Amino acid sequence: MPRIVPEDKARQGRWGWHTFRILIAALLLAFIAWGIAEIYGNMIDKTSTTEQGELPRVEQGESPQG
Repeated sequence: MPRIVPEDKARQGRWGWHTFRILIAALLLAFIAWGIAEIYGNMIDKTSTTEQGELPRVEQGESPQG
């Protein structure tokens, strides 16, 4: 004898929208974190090149002083 199941319990897509919203929120947070990491990485790259400065060039045939 088949069991009668109420409609709200028989539906299989009940948690679909909830899961979809969580996945979209996680994706947005990942993009935000990626953007922050890109900006921070570019900022570090620019400061490291300016702090090092330019090395003095040694002409060919000259011996370095030091």
